[in-house]
Amino acid sequence: MSEKFDIAVLGGGPGGYVAAIRAAQLGFKTVVIDKDNLGGICLNWGCIPTKSLLKNAEVYEMMNKHAGDFGIKVEGLSFDFSKIIKRSRNVATKMSRGVDFLMKKNNIQVIKGFGKFKSGSQIDVLDSDGTIINTVEAGKIIIATGARPKLIDSIPVDHKNIITSKEAMSLETLPKDLIVIGAGAIGVEFAYFYSALGTNVTIIEMMDSLVPVEDKESSKALEAAFKKRKIEIYTSAKVESAVVKGKNVIVTIEKDGEKKELKAEKVLNAIGVTGNVEGIGLEDIGVEIFKNHIKVDKETYKTNIDNVYAIGDVIGPPWLAHVASAEGITCVEKIKGMNVPSVDYNSIPGCTYCQPQIASLGLTEEKAKEAGYELKIGKFPFSASGKSAAIGEREGFVKLIFDAKYGELLGAHIVGSEATELLAELGIVKSLEGTGESIIKTIHAHPTLSEAVMEAAAIAYGESVNF
Repeated sequence: MSEKFDIAVLGGGPGGYVAAIRAAQLGFKTVVIDKDNLGGICLNWGCIPTKSLLKNAEVYEMMNKHAGDFGIKVEGLSFDFSKIIKRSRNVATKMSRGVDFLMKKNNIQVIKGFGKFKSGSQIDVLDSDGTIINTVEAGKIIIATGARPKLIDSIPVDHKNIITSKEAMSLETLPKDLIVIGAGAIGVEFAYFYSALGTNVTIIEMMDSLVPVEDKESSKALEAAFKKRKIEIYTSAKVESAVVKGKNVIVTIEKDGEKKELKAEKVLNAIGVTGNVEGIGLEDIGVEIFKNHIKVDKETYKTNIDNVYAIGDVIGPPWLAHVASAEGITCVEKIKGMNVPSVDYNSIPGCTYCQPQIASLGLTEEKAKEAGYELKIGKFPFSASGKSAAIGEREGFVKLIFDAKYGELLGAHIVGSEATELLAELGIVKSLEGTGESIIKTIHAHPTLSEAVMEAAAIAYGESVNF
Protein backbone atom coordinates (compact mmCIF):
# COMPACT_ATOMS: atom_id res chain seq x y z
CA MET A 1 0.00 0.00 0.00
CA SER A 2 1.43 3.37 -1.02
CA GLU A 3 -0.08 6.81 -0.53
CA LYS A 4 1.04 10.05 -2.16
CA PHE A 5 1.25 13.42 -0.42
CA ASP A 6 2.67 16.86 -1.11
CA ILE A 7 4.44 16.97 2.24
CA ALA A 8 5.24 14.17 4.67
CA VAL A 9 6.40 15.10 8.17
CA LEU A 10 8.40 12.52 10.09
CA GLY A 11 7.70 13.27 13.74
CA GLY A 12 4.73 14.90 15.46
CA GLY A 13 6.38 17.09 18.09
CA PRO A 14 6.23 20.91 18.33
CA GLY A 15 8.25 21.19 15.14
CA GLY A 16 6.53 18.48 13.16
CA TYR A 17 2.88 19.01 14.00
CA VAL A 18 3.17 22.79 13.62
CA ALA A 19 4.86 22.38 10.23
CA ALA A 20 2.08 20.00 9.19
CA ILE A 21 -0.67 22.43 10.18
CA ARG A 22 0.97 25.32 8.34
CA ALA A 23 1.43 23.09 5.30
CA ALA A 24 -2.26 22.17 5.35
CA GLN A 25 -3.21 25.84 5.70
CA LEU A 26 -1.18 26.57 2.57
CA GLY A 27 -3.00 23.91 0.59
CA PHE A 28 -0.54 21.02 0.76
CA LYS A 29 -1.85 17.48 1.15
CA THR A 30 -0.03 16.54 4.33
CA VAL A 31 0.71 13.48 6.43
CA VAL A 32 2.38 13.11 9.82
CA ILE A 33 4.15 9.88 10.78
CA ASP A 34 4.86 9.24 14.47
CA LYS A 35 5.09 6.12 16.62
CA ASP A 36 4.10 7.91 19.83
CA ASN A 37 1.42 10.32 21.02
CA LEU A 38 1.40 13.58 19.10
CA GLY A 39 3.12 16.50 20.77
CA GLY A 40 6.56 14.98 21.06
CA ILE A 41 8.79 15.08 24.11
CA CYS A 42 7.78 18.67 24.85
CA LEU A 43 4.10 18.02 25.29
CA ASN A 44 4.25 14.46 26.65
CA TRP A 45 7.49 14.26 28.65
CA GLY A 46 8.98 17.75 28.74
CA CYS A 47 7.80 21.35 28.64
CA ILE A 48 4.15 20.86 29.57
CA PRO A 49 4.13 18.13 32.24
CA THR A 50 7.16 19.64 33.97
CA LYS A 51 5.35 22.97 34.29
CA SER A 52 2.52 21.12 36.00
CA LEU A 53 4.97 19.56 38.45
CA LEU A 54 6.65 22.90 39.09
CA LYS A 55 3.33 24.59 39.83
CA ASN A 56 2.57 21.91 42.43
CA ALA A 57 5.94 22.55 44.04
CA GLU A 58 5.43 26.30 43.95
CA VAL A 59 2.02 26.09 45.63
CA TYR A 60 3.31 23.72 48.31
CA GLU A 61 6.36 25.88 49.00
CA MET A 62 4.19 28.98 49.26
CA MET A 63 1.88 27.36 51.80
CA ASN A 64 4.69 25.64 53.66
CA LYS A 65 7.06 28.59 54.01
CA HIS A 66 5.18 31.80 53.31
CA ALA A 67 1.53 31.36 54.32
CA GLY A 68 2.19 33.24 57.55
CA ASP A 69 3.40 36.27 55.60
CA PHE A 70 -0.13 36.59 54.23
CA GLY A 71 -1.84 36.07 57.58
CA ILE A 72 -2.83 32.51 56.71
CA LYS A 73 -2.52 29.76 59.31
CA VAL A 74 -1.77 26.30 57.99
CA GLU A 75 -1.69 23.19 60.18
CA GLY A 76 -0.86 19.66 59.14
CA LEU A 77 0.17 20.62 55.62
CA SER A 78 1.10 17.62 53.47
CA PHE A 79 0.99 16.44 49.88
CA ASP A 80 0.19 13.29 47.94
CA PHE A 81 3.16 12.70 45.63
CA SER A 82 1.28 10.21 43.47
CA LYS A 83 -1.46 12.77 42.82
CA ILE A 84 1.15 15.38 41.89
CA ILE A 85 2.52 12.98 39.29
CA LYS A 86 -0.98 11.99 38.15
CA ARG A 87 -2.00 15.62 37.62
CA SER A 88 1.06 16.14 35.43
CA ARG A 89 0.27 13.08 33.32
CA ASN A 90 -3.36 14.15 32.96
CA VAL A 91 -2.28 17.56 31.69
CA ALA A 92 -0.01 15.94 29.11
CA THR A 93 -2.74 13.56 27.95
CA LYS A 94 -5.25 16.37 27.56
CA MET A 95 -2.83 18.48 25.53
CA SER A 96 -1.90 15.57 23.27
CA ARG A 97 -5.56 14.98 22.52
CA GLY A 98 -5.74 18.64 21.60
CA VAL A 99 -3.10 18.07 18.93
CA ASP A 100 -5.08 15.06 17.67
CA PHE A 101 -8.05 17.40 17.25
CA LEU A 102 -5.94 19.94 15.35
CA MET A 103 -4.86 17.24 12.91
CA LYS A 104 -8.49 16.37 12.18
CA LYS A 105 -9.49 20.03 11.99
CA ASN A 106 -6.84 20.67 9.33
CA ASN A 107 -7.49 17.44 7.40
CA ILE A 108 -4.02 16.10 8.10
CA GLN A 109 -3.60 12.35 7.93
CA VAL A 110 -1.74 10.80 10.87
CA ILE A 111 -0.09 7.41 10.48
CA LYS A 112 1.00 5.64 13.66
CA GLY A 113 4.28 3.84 13.26
CA PHE A 114 8.03 4.20 12.94
CA GLY A 115 9.07 6.01 9.77
CA LYS A 116 12.15 4.95 7.82
CA PHE A 117 13.37 6.36 4.51
CA LYS A 118 13.01 4.00 1.56
CA SER A 119 14.26 6.66 -0.84
CA GLY A 120 14.51 10.43 -0.99
CA SER A 121 10.79 10.60 -1.68
CA GLN A 122 9.43 7.53 0.11
CA ILE A 123 9.03 6.52 3.73
CA ASP A 124 8.20 3.03 4.93
CA VAL A 125 6.06 2.95 8.07
CA LEU A 126 6.86 0.08 10.42
CA ASP A 127 4.93 -1.32 13.37
CA SER A 128 6.50 -2.24 16.71
CA ASP A 129 7.61 -5.60 15.28
CA GLY A 130 9.44 -3.95 12.39
CA THR A 131 6.87 -5.02 9.80
CA ILE A 132 6.15 -2.53 7.02
CA ILE A 133 2.50 -1.51 7.34
CA ASN A 134 2.46 1.40 4.91
CA THR A 135 4.61 3.30 2.43
CA VAL A 136 4.26 7.05 2.02
CA GLU A 137 5.42 8.96 -1.04
CA ALA A 138 5.80 12.73 -0.89
CA GLY A 139 7.14 15.59 -2.97
CA LYS A 140 8.79 17.06 0.12
CA ILE A 141 9.76 15.32 3.35
CA ILE A 142 10.41 17.17 6.60
CA ILE A 143 12.37 15.34 9.29
CA ALA A 144 11.28 16.41 12.78
CA THR A 145 12.32 13.45 14.90
CA GLY A 146 13.52 15.52 17.86
CA ALA A 147 16.11 14.55 20.44
CA ARG A 148 16.56 12.37 23.51
CA PRO A 149 18.65 12.60 26.69
CA LYS A 150 22.36 12.37 26.03
CA LEU A 151 24.01 9.35 27.65
CA ILE A 152 27.68 8.87 28.55
CA ASP A 153 29.58 5.89 29.92
CA SER A 154 30.49 7.51 33.25
CA ILE A 155 26.79 7.97 34.07
CA PRO A 156 25.25 4.55 33.21
CA VAL A 157 21.52 5.22 33.13
CA ASP A 158 19.46 2.21 34.27
CA HIS A 159 16.14 4.13 34.38
CA LYS A 160 15.66 3.05 38.01
CA ASN A 161 18.46 4.43 40.17
CA ILE A 162 20.24 6.55 37.58
CA ILE A 163 17.44 8.20 35.65
CA THR A 164 16.62 10.65 32.88
CA SER A 165 14.07 13.46 32.86
CA LYS A 166 11.35 11.03 31.74
CA GLU A 167 11.68 8.89 34.87
CA ALA A 168 12.11 12.00 37.03
CA MET A 169 8.58 13.11 36.20
CA SER A 170 6.97 9.75 36.88
CA LEU A 171 8.60 8.35 40.04
CA GLU A 172 6.28 6.40 42.33
CA THR A 173 7.73 7.81 45.54
CA LEU A 174 9.61 10.94 46.54
CA PRO A 175 13.34 10.20 46.89
CA LYS A 176 15.04 11.13 50.14
CA ASP A 177 17.98 12.56 48.23
CA LEU A 178 18.77 13.33 44.61
CA ILE A 179 21.93 14.21 42.72
CA VAL A 180 21.31 16.21 39.55
CA ILE A 181 24.12 16.06 37.00
CA GLY A 182 23.87 19.08 34.72
CA ALA A 183 22.67 22.57 35.66
CA GLY A 184 20.95 23.63 32.46
CA ALA A 185 17.23 24.35 32.36
CA ILE A 186 16.20 20.70 32.82
CA GLY A 187 18.58 20.14 35.71
CA VAL A 188 17.70 23.23 37.73
CA GLU A 189 13.96 22.80 37.19
CA PHE A 190 14.01 19.29 38.64
CA ALA A 191 16.38 20.43 41.38
CA TYR A 192 13.85 23.06 42.42
CA PHE A 193 10.87 20.70 42.14
CA TYR A 194 12.30 17.98 44.35
CA SER A 195 13.90 20.40 46.79
CA ALA A 196 10.58 22.21 47.32
CA LEU A 197 8.93 18.91 48.22
CA GLY A 198 11.63 18.05 50.77
CA THR A 199 14.23 16.01 48.89
CA ASN A 200 17.86 16.75 49.71
CA VAL A 201 19.24 17.91 46.37
CA THR A 202 22.79 18.23 45.06
CA ILE A 203 23.66 19.75 41.67
CA ILE A 204 26.85 18.99 39.76
CA GLU A 205 27.83 21.16 36.79
CA MET A 206 31.06 20.97 34.77
CA MET A 207 30.91 24.65 33.78
CA ASP A 208 31.65 27.43 36.27
CA SER A 209 28.03 28.41 37.00
CA LEU A 210 24.46 27.22 37.09
CA VAL A 211 22.52 27.77 33.82
CA PRO A 212 25.85 28.59 32.12
CA VAL A 213 24.28 29.97 28.93
CA GLU A 214 22.68 32.79 30.92
CA ASP A 215 24.11 36.17 31.91
CA LYS A 216 26.48 35.82 34.85
CA GLU A 217 24.27 37.95 37.08
CA SER A 218 21.31 35.66 36.41
CA SER A 219 23.42 32.61 37.23
CA LYS A 220 24.65 34.17 40.47
CA ALA A 221 21.11 35.10 41.50
CA LEU A 222 19.90 31.55 40.96
CA GLU A 223 22.85 30.11 42.84
CA ALA A 224 22.12 32.38 45.81
CA ALA A 225 18.45 31.39 45.77
CA PHE A 226 19.27 27.68 45.60
CA LYS A 227 21.74 27.94 48.46
CA LYS A 228 18.98 29.49 50.58
CA ARG A 229 16.95 26.37 49.80
CA LYS A 230 19.84 24.24 51.08
CA ILE A 231 20.59 22.85 47.63
CA GLU A 232 24.23 21.75 47.53
CA ILE A 233 26.05 23.02 44.45
CA TYR A 234 29.27 21.85 42.79
CA THR A 235 30.30 23.88 39.74
CA SER A 236 33.48 23.38 37.69
CA ALA A 237 33.16 19.72 38.67
CA LYS A 238 33.62 16.62 36.53
CA VAL A 239 31.73 13.38 37.15
CA GLU A 240 34.19 10.50 37.18
CA SER A 241 31.67 7.73 37.81
CA ALA A 242 28.21 6.85 39.09
CA VAL A 243 27.85 3.40 40.64
CA VAL A 244 24.79 1.76 42.16
CA LYS A 245 25.55 0.27 45.58
CA GLY A 246 22.61 -1.27 47.36
CA LYS A 247 19.79 1.25 47.59
CA ASN A 248 21.99 4.22 46.75
CA VAL A 249 24.16 5.59 43.97
CA ILE A 250 27.72 6.68 44.66
CA VAL A 251 28.85 9.54 42.43
CA THR A 252 32.55 10.37 42.29
CA ILE A 253 33.43 13.87 41.17
CA GLU A 254 36.66 15.76 40.59
CA LYS A 255 36.78 19.42 41.59
CA ASP A 256 39.86 21.60 41.96
CA GLY A 257 42.09 18.57 41.48
CA GLU A 258 40.50 16.62 44.32
CA LYS A 259 38.10 13.70 44.20
CA LYS A 260 34.96 13.52 46.30
CA GLU A 261 32.25 10.88 46.72
CA LEU A 262 28.60 11.86 46.94
CA LYS A 263 25.70 9.53 47.77
CA ALA A 264 22.01 9.69 46.90
CA GLU A 265 18.97 7.49 46.43
CA LYS A 266 18.53 8.71 42.86
CA VAL A 267 20.78 10.35 40.27
CA LEU A 268 19.30 12.42 37.44
CA ASN A 269 21.29 12.63 34.21
CA ALA A 270 20.54 16.10 32.82
CA ILE A 271 23.69 16.73 30.81
CA GLY A 272 21.92 17.55 27.56
CA VAL A 273 20.29 15.95 24.54
CA THR A 274 21.28 14.34 21.26
CA GLY A 275 19.43 14.15 17.97
CA ASN A 276 17.25 11.20 16.96
CA VAL A 277 19.05 10.35 13.73
CA GLU A 278 19.45 6.59 14.09
CA GLY A 279 17.30 3.94 12.49
CA ILE A 280 15.33 6.19 10.15
CA GLY A 281 17.34 5.43 7.02
CA LEU A 282 19.31 8.67 6.75
CA GLU A 283 22.49 6.81 5.86
CA ASP A 284 20.63 4.90 3.14
CA ILE A 285 19.74 8.07 1.24
CA GLY A 286 22.94 9.95 2.13
CA VAL A 287 21.68 12.68 4.48
CA GLU A 288 24.68 14.46 6.00
CA ILE A 289 25.00 14.22 9.79
CA PHE A 290 27.33 16.17 12.08
CA LYS A 291 27.74 15.38 15.79
CA ASN A 292 24.57 13.31 15.82
CA HIS A 293 22.46 16.07 14.29
CA ILE A 294 21.31 16.65 10.71
CA LYS A 295 23.14 19.37 8.79
CA VAL A 296 20.80 21.87 7.12
CA ASP A 297 20.80 25.26 5.48
CA LYS A 298 19.37 27.42 8.30
CA GLU A 299 17.69 29.69 5.75
CA THR A 300 15.54 26.97 4.15
CA TYR A 301 16.14 23.87 6.33
CA LYS A 302 17.15 21.88 3.26
CA THR A 303 19.46 18.94 3.82
CA ASN A 304 22.05 17.92 1.25
CA ILE A 305 19.42 15.67 -0.35
CA ASP A 306 16.90 17.23 -2.75
CA ASN A 307 13.39 17.65 -1.31
CA VAL A 308 14.43 16.45 2.16
CA TYR A 309 14.30 18.99 4.98
CA ALA A 310 14.90 18.90 8.74
CA ILE A 311 13.78 21.09 11.63
CA GLY A 312 13.81 21.22 15.42
CA ASP A 313 16.01 19.45 17.93
CA VAL A 314 17.29 16.95 15.36
CA ILE A 315 19.26 19.76 13.65
CA GLY A 316 20.96 20.84 16.88
CA PRO A 317 20.91 23.75 19.32
CA PRO A 318 19.19 25.60 20.84
CA TRP A 319 16.92 22.53 21.36
CA LEU A 320 13.81 24.55 22.21
CA ALA A 321 10.21 23.72 21.34
CA HIS A 322 9.31 27.24 20.25
CA VAL A 323 12.32 27.33 17.95
CA ALA A 324 11.27 24.03 16.39
CA SER A 325 7.80 25.47 15.74
CA ALA A 326 9.24 28.62 14.17
CA GLU A 327 11.56 26.53 12.00
CA GLY A 328 8.65 24.35 10.92
CA ILE A 329 6.54 27.30 9.84
CA THR A 330 9.45 28.99 8.06
CA CYS A 331 10.44 25.77 6.30
CA VAL A 332 6.93 25.17 4.94
CA GLU A 333 6.41 28.79 3.90
CA LYS A 334 9.68 28.75 1.97
CA ILE A 335 8.69 25.47 0.31
CA LYS A 336 5.55 27.33 -0.77
CA GLY A 337 7.76 30.05 -2.26
CA MET A 338 6.74 32.76 0.16
CA ASN A 339 9.12 35.66 0.77
CA VAL A 340 9.38 35.37 4.55
CA PRO A 341 12.22 36.29 6.91
CA SER A 342 14.46 33.57 8.26
CA VAL A 343 14.43 32.64 11.93
CA ASP A 344 16.46 35.17 13.92
CA TYR A 345 18.71 32.98 16.03
CA ASN A 346 20.11 36.06 17.77
CA SER A 347 16.75 36.80 19.37
CA ILE A 348 15.62 33.41 20.66
CA PRO A 349 13.85 33.64 24.03
CA GLY A 350 15.02 31.20 26.67
CA CYS A 351 12.95 30.38 29.74
CA THR A 352 13.72 28.38 32.88
CA TYR A 353 10.81 27.73 35.22
CA CYS A 354 12.40 27.02 38.58
CA GLN A 355 11.91 29.54 41.38
CA PRO A 356 13.08 32.17 40.80
CA GLN A 357 12.27 31.99 37.11
CA ILE A 358 14.91 32.99 34.57
CA ALA A 359 14.20 34.43 31.14
CA SER A 360 16.49 35.93 28.53
CA LEU A 361 17.03 36.80 24.91
CA GLY A 362 19.84 38.27 22.88
CA LEU A 363 23.35 38.86 24.14
CA THR A 364 24.64 38.50 27.68
CA GLU A 365 26.73 41.37 29.01
CA GLU A 366 29.85 39.27 28.50
CA LYS A 367 29.01 38.43 24.88
CA ALA A 368 28.06 42.02 24.08
CA LYS A 369 31.42 43.25 25.36
CA GLU A 370 33.25 40.55 23.41
CA ALA A 371 31.42 41.73 20.27
CA GLY A 372 32.89 45.20 20.78
CA TYR A 373 29.73 47.13 21.62
CA GLU A 374 29.79 50.20 23.82
CA LEU A 375 26.98 49.51 26.26
CA LYS A 376 24.28 51.16 28.28
CA ILE A 377 23.00 48.77 30.95
CA GLY A 378 20.02 49.18 33.22
CA LYS A 379 19.21 46.85 36.10
CA PHE A 380 16.06 47.28 38.17
CA PRO A 381 15.52 45.05 41.24
CA PHE A 382 12.04 43.71 41.98
CA SER A 383 12.69 44.71 45.59
CA ALA A 384 11.96 48.29 44.43
CA SER A 385 8.68 47.32 42.71
CA GLY A 386 5.36 48.12 44.35
CA LYS A 387 3.62 45.16 42.73
CA SER A 388 6.39 42.82 43.83
CA ALA A 389 6.05 44.04 47.41
CA ALA A 390 2.28 43.60 47.31
CA ILE A 391 2.41 40.00 46.11
CA GLY A 392 5.41 39.03 48.23
CA GLU A 393 7.70 38.29 45.28
CA ARG A 394 10.64 40.66 45.71
CA GLU A 395 13.40 38.38 44.48
CA GLY A 396 15.25 39.10 41.24
CA PHE A 397 15.65 41.86 38.67
CA VAL A 398 15.27 43.03 35.09
CA LYS A 399 18.55 43.74 33.29
CA LEU A 400 18.55 45.36 29.86
CA ILE A 401 21.59 45.81 27.62
CA PHE A 402 21.59 48.49 24.92
CA ASP A 403 24.01 49.57 22.21
CA ALA A 404 25.10 53.00 23.45
CA LYS A 405 25.55 54.32 19.90
CA TYR A 406 22.16 53.52 18.37
CA GLY A 407 20.02 52.57 21.36
CA GLU A 408 19.31 49.07 20.02
CA LEU A 409 18.25 46.46 22.58
CA LEU A 410 21.03 43.87 22.52
CA GLY A 411 19.97 41.64 25.39
CA ALA A 412 17.37 41.19 28.10
CA HIS A 413 17.74 39.16 31.28
CA ILE A 414 15.04 38.70 33.89
CA VAL A 415 15.15 36.79 37.17
CA GLY A 416 12.09 36.59 39.40
CA SER A 417 8.35 36.09 39.55
CA GLU A 418 6.75 35.56 36.12
CA ALA A 419 10.05 36.35 34.39
CA THR A 420 9.09 34.00 31.59
CA GLU A 421 5.90 35.98 30.91
CA LEU A 422 7.60 39.38 31.10
CA LEU A 423 10.13 38.51 28.41
CA ALA A 424 7.70 38.65 25.46
CA GLU A 425 7.53 42.46 25.50
CA LEU A 426 11.27 42.63 25.01
CA GLY A 427 11.13 40.13 22.17
CA ILE A 428 8.74 42.43 20.34
CA VAL A 429 10.96 45.45 21.04
CA LYS A 430 13.98 43.62 19.66
CA SER A 431 12.21 42.29 16.57
CA LEU A 432 10.92 45.79 15.73
CA GLU A 433 14.38 47.28 16.37
CA GLY A 434 13.00 49.32 19.22
CA THR A 435 15.26 51.39 21.44
CA GLY A 436 15.60 52.09 25.13
CA GLU A 437 13.72 55.34 24.65
CA SER A 438 10.81 53.51 23.01
CA ILE A 439 10.50 51.32 26.10
CA ILE A 440 10.74 54.30 28.45
CA LYS A 441 8.09 56.27 26.56
CA THR A 442 5.66 53.34 26.45
CA ILE A 443 3.27 53.78 29.37
CA HIS A 444 3.26 50.65 31.51
CA ALA A 445 0.23 50.02 33.71
CA HIS A 446 0.66 50.55 37.44
CA PRO A 447 1.10 48.54 39.55
CA THR A 448 2.50 45.71 37.44
CA LEU A 449 5.62 43.61 37.33
CA SER A 450 6.10 44.83 33.76
CA GLU A 451 6.91 48.31 35.09
CA ALA A 452 10.29 46.83 35.99
CA VAL A 453 11.06 46.58 32.27
CA MET A 454 10.38 50.29 31.81
CA GLU A 455 12.38 51.14 34.93
CA ALA A 456 15.39 49.09 33.78
CA ALA A 457 15.42 50.96 30.47
CA ALA A 458 15.14 54.27 32.32
CA ILE A 459 18.09 53.36 34.54
CA ALA A 460 20.21 52.62 31.47
CA TYR A 461 19.54 56.13 30.17
CA GLY A 462 19.77 57.95 33.49
CA GLU A 463 16.04 58.70 33.53
CA SER A 464 14.88 56.52 36.43
CA VAL A 465 12.26 58.02 38.72
CA ASN A 466 11.63 55.11 41.10
CA PHE A 467 15.15 53.85 41.74
